[in-house]
Amino acid sequence: MSLKELIERCKSQDTKAQGELYSRFASKLFSVCLKYSRNYTEAEDNLQDAFLTIFKKVHQYQNKGAFEGWLKRIVINTVLQRYRKEKVFDIVNENTTEAEEVEIEETPVSLDFLLEIIQKLPDRYRLVFNLYVLDGYSHKEIADMLDISEGTSKSNLSRARQILKKDIETHNTSVKINA
Repeated sequence: MSLKELIERCKSQDTKAQGELYSRFASKLFSVCLKYSRNYTEAEDNLQDAFLTIFKKVHQYQNKGAFEGWLKRIVINTVLQRYRKEKVFDIVNENTTEAEEVEIEETPVSLDFLLEIIQKLPDRYRLVFNLYVLDGYSHKEIADMLDISEGTSKSNLSRARQILKKDIETHNTSVKINA
């Protein structure tokens, strides 16, 4: 069945079509959930919540733009909504002066290690890092999504990069020592 037909059937609350939509997109959307969640279990919960929202709002999709992009936005917003409820961003007042750019030298680290250290970042840093670096949102868009200032977004990104740089340097030092 074509994607267009599948979407139309989902708009009619066809559970078979919803199952197929889930089958087609769950793995891609789960990887998005993993980027933004603290762990695997939380990512699974976020995926389920996102699909409930998708099925409830599929009638709002107007066939403008990529359907997969529309799905991804819902997934990201679902995860961010969970963090908003937990008030992750109310705890810390960041220094909103212009954040300095942190350079991370190209060093040989495995993708698994890189994903692991990104996952370990504090929530507010991980979310901003992923939104800015991995998904290409601007600081203004991030500020609007997370209900923070642009300066806080920039500061959180800078701090995330500092932590990642330190973790990579520590990892590379330990690899050299153990080699």
